[in-house]
Amino acid sequence: MIDTAAARPRIATSAPMAWAGIGVGVVALVVYALVSGTTRFRETGDSFPGWFTAIAAPVGFFVVAMAAAVSIGALVYVTICARPDADRMIGVETFRAHRIVERVAPLWFVGAAVMVVITAADRSGVSIGTLVSTSGAWSIITTSEQAVGWIVSACCALAIAVATRISLSWTTHALLLIPGFIAAVALPVAGNAGQGPDHDYTTTAVIVFATAVTVLTGVRVAASLTLDRDTPEPDRAPTGRRLGWTLAIADVITVIYGLILIGFLVPLGQLAASAYGWWALIAGAAAIVGLALDLRLLILARRCDDLPVGAMTMLRGGVLAATVLQVALAGTATRTAPALLEHEFTAWDVFLGYELPDPPSVARLAFLWRLDLFLGVGAIVLAVLYLIGVRQLRRRGIEWPWGRTLSWVLGCVSLVVVTSSGVRTYGMAMFSVHMAEHMALNMFIPVLLVLGAPVTLALRALPTARGGLPGPREWIVWLVHSRFTQILTNPIVALLIFVISLYGVYFTSLFDTLARYHWGHDLMSVHFLITGYLFYWIIIGIDPGPKRLPFLGRLGLLFAIMPFHAFFGIATMTMDTLIGGTFYTYLGLPWLADLFRDQFVGGAIAWGASEVPALLVVIALVHQWATQDRRIAKRRDRHADTYDDDELTAYNRMLTELSRNRQ
Repeated sequence: MIDTAAARPRIATSAPMAWAGIGVGVVALVVYALVSGTTRFRETGDSFPGWFTAIAAPVGFFVVAMAAAVSIGALVYVTICARPDADRMIGVETFRAHRIVERVAPLWFVGAAVMVVITAADRSGVSIGTLVSTSGAWSIITTSEQAVGWIVSACCALAIAVATRISLSWTTHALLLIPGFIAAVALPVAGNAGQGPDHDYTTTAVIVFATAVTVLTGVRVAASLTLDRDTPEPDRAPTGRRLGWTLAIADVITVIYGLILIGFLVPLGQLAASAYGWWALIAGAAAIVGLALDLRLLILARRCDDLPVGAMTMLRGGVLAATVLQVALAGTATRTAPALLEHEFTAWDVFLGYELPDPPSVARLAFLWRLDLFLGVGAIVLAVLYLIGVRQLRRRGIEWPWGRTLSWVLGCVSLVVVTSSGVRTYGMAMFSVHMAEHMALNMFIPVLLVLGAPVTLALRALPTARGGLPGPREWIVWLVHSRFTQILTNPIVALLIFVISLYGVYFTSLFDTLARYHWGHDLMSVHFLITGYLFYWIIIGIDPGPKRLPFLGRLGLLFAIMPFHAFFGIATMTMDTLIGGTFYTYLGLPWLADLFRDQFVGGAIAWGASEVPALLVVIALVHQWATQDRRIAKRRDRHADTYDDDELTAYNRMLTELSRNRQ
């Protein structure tokens, strides 16, 4: 049981610094809004919404973004620094961080809800009072992408606030990172990064960038308020090292992806000649200072058995650097990037971010690459981590089946190809190519990844805590055997998710919305990849997990899915309405005159392409079945060689007695 009285705040040494940083940031943004005046609205041709709205937009963005980052970062801190008890409940060492989430998340929710109205008024060029009193206020709000982003942020904040109020479970905190990171990227992808030429690059870059910045800000605040007070003495040094690595990695990602974003959004000549460029320079300087401080923190933590006072100084200095970074991001969020102001937009710029003057061909599908900086780079990282794990096992003399390694690497390579080659380039613009991409992500790549058994590899390669602070190996075990995973991997639930997501995306207006944005394509890719992985994990999974169906049941589950795919393909081929018709009509590819024909081809791909992955799954399933039978037979033979078979001995004795009686 947690002694809440003992765990309650003694945060006087760090809290004033955090509040002072936020106060300075608010003042800086108020001054910026007053000095810029109507200039930033004239740049984009928008009407001036009044001084209150013009000031509230950047200030509110900064304050609510800080609240979101602190909440999410505190969840990360609990996840990586907690020492849960036997019931997986967090202890006093991270309870203060939990309390930070519990208190700040409701403020985040209220602030995000208010920012929905402020942002809509700011973008539409009217005062808040005028917007609220207008009968079409909701229509104005929903036409603003950033206002919708704030709605998503508010919903995620509400979920986090409610969950942390009723649960102290480690698993709950870890799973709440999912809505947390969704909220972290919801605003950035709706801003400058999601607009104009090359927005496929900038959208994927800002997803990674925003996630890293959120971790930097929130973990620094949570650690500075918690680490030197509640962490037990034996855990302080390992916790400091863990935080140092987390922050250093996030810093490097922030700097690299921040430079990529600046390169696309700010022409070199505008870097010091525009307000957006100056905010970008301030953000870059703050990120570099934060990187230096976090590297120093990591060095101090690695050298010492106890966390020195200097490490806390580095951590609190990093909080100020993160605050400056958030101020700069709030400044850029309320201005239009120079690269967008200087460009005359075409339909291709708006909907694709690049030009497609020619129809697809084998050569263009193979060589027209635009690297996905989120999924493509992520697949490369996963392949490298897997190979490092295999190398670790071999160093310890443990053999790892080469077939699993080959399967995982092929899955990662396929993911890079599907998300970054001409398949994605044309898949953004053509339903038929998109459907081929979908089938690969949902039915082919997951099979290869599942057969790679990444969880088993991680459990063998990662060290056991052995009384120390729980680490990645323990986190994996807890998540794999959690109630949440058991529900998701229930055969009926997995089947329903697999089927409903297919029909729900394509036979509703949802696809028309998602196809409009590059983040929508990445969201669909992640969703179909995860649902496919869960479904095939139940059927041919090697990794440990919930109790599995017998082999005949798994085979039946595989055959149960096939009619749904066949019906989907046939329905797509024969329907008289266009899937994503609004998007494809506005895109207006000159060499694609017949959209219904393209949809017919997409339906045919969905109908026919599902048979190849199904055959691969059947082969893998039969192989696993035969391997298990051989293993059982060998076990029985060893048992018979070691111990007497009582039944066989009794049977032979009976035959001997019968023979004697006849004589």
